[in-house]
Amino acid sequence: QVQLRESVGGLVQAGGSLRLVCEALGSIPSPNVMGWYRQAPGKQRDLVAVIFTGGVKKYAESVEGRFTISRDGADNTIYLQMNSLKAEDTAVYYCEFRDLRTRTEIWGQGTQVTVSS
Repeated sequence: QVQLRESVGGLVQAGGSLRLVCEALGSIPSPNVMGWYRQAPGKQRDLVAVIFTGGVKKYAESVEGRFTISRDGADNTIYLQMNSLKAEDTAVYYCEFRDLRTRTEIWGQGTQVTVSS
């Protein structure tokens, strides 16, 4: 069973930067996709960015050009570098792991990111 370990988010001023880290632990199936989703109060959980084992990346339009997702394949660790943060980026960020063969999804516990304007 895969477990996810997320880094702690934080409070940052608008225009600032923050990096989130998510590590997949255990027996890691492949191929897979890992990524970040976020949920603001009263809103649905939305995709932020994902990265596949082959290296393909996908971003939400709202973060394109500001956020960068990367992956350390050997450690099954992903990084989300968030730059030029805006107040509207405030949300709980969740790491997700998905086994592409079985379509099993595993979620992290979530971490709060707050951007003050």
